[in-house]
Amino acid sequence: MDVYESMWPVAYAIYTGTDPDTQTGANILYLVILGLSIIVFKLGFAKKLPLLKAIVIYLFLMLGCTVLTFLGAFLPVAEGLIVADLILIIYKIRLHQSKKSERNEAT
Repeated sequence: MDVYESMWPVAYAIYTGTDPDTQTGANILYLVILGLSIIVFKLGFAKKLPLLKAIVIYLFLMLGCTVLTFLGAFLPVAEGLIVADLILIIYKIRLHQSKKSERNEAT
């Protein structure tokens, strides 16, 4: 059995879409997981922070994504982050629409 056959779809597409070089695939998977994690953080948890605190938060986020990349090859980490992104995007859109309708009703 090929190792790639036991991967989840996003990791499989990244690893088989690149050259046979697994280091490149791992780096791309890291960047995908990091990008999706930043979007989840910004949409769900981020508040306006001072610059130094924001740098510390993002450094720990990068460190955590390193661990998630090891798990992401054979577990649905990227897929879960995509679902979380979609849910938070839908929530933000609905929140914006409800605030807009409340403002229109108030005037």
